[in-house]
Amino acid sequence: MNRDLVLASGSRHRQALLTQAGIRAEADPSTLDERLVQAPLKDSGATPDEVALVLAEAKAVDVSERRPGALVIGADQVLSIGDEVLHKPEDMEAARRTLLKLSGRTHHLDSAVVLAEGGAAVWRHVSRASITFRDLTPAEIGRYLAAAGDGVLTSVGAYQVEGRGLQLMERIEGDLFTIIGLPMLPLIRELRARGALDA
Repeated sequence: MNRDLVLASGSRHRQALLTQAGIRAEADPSTLDERLVQAPLKDSGATPDEVALVLAEAKAVDVSERRPGALVIGADQVLSIGDEVLHKPEDMEAARRTLLKLSGRTHHLDSAVVLAEGGAAVWRHVSRASITFRDLTPAEIGRYLAAAGDGVLTSVGAYQVEGRGLQLMERIEGDLFTIIGLPMLPLIRELRARGALDA
């Protein structure tokens, strides 16, 4: 590897994707308040993919400004259902409400990844996946939350597709990396083009 790579995220899922692909990137999470960055976009007409890109870029640039010489990977994901953008549930009751809302419906995940160096974004990409939930009864949701535990609070949809959340789903369109929150194939292609990977 010819460049220092930094992941501007504390997400263990994103770090695991990089590690499993043989990419060593130091985790140095951005300290930006995502809600403050997102607030001006709320009434601007920005689409979910645009919001994801703005957030991913803000994180990458934030960390890049304090890590001169490093190539910084910023990522973010926005879940939308209809015209509504959902946020991570604050507690198990909010998780229950989220799952009730997703039940029997199709929602979209827009996952953005941005590379920054020297305090500026140098590459951007966004991928979309769609997930359709099967019809869930309140009792099924309760059993799922009891089994999955507080880990559901780390995900905007109150599920992890790589865990018990898969049982909630009827259909998936798009790749697993997009669903987890880091579009790996476009990222690897760009890292290779920039000489940041040996392979």
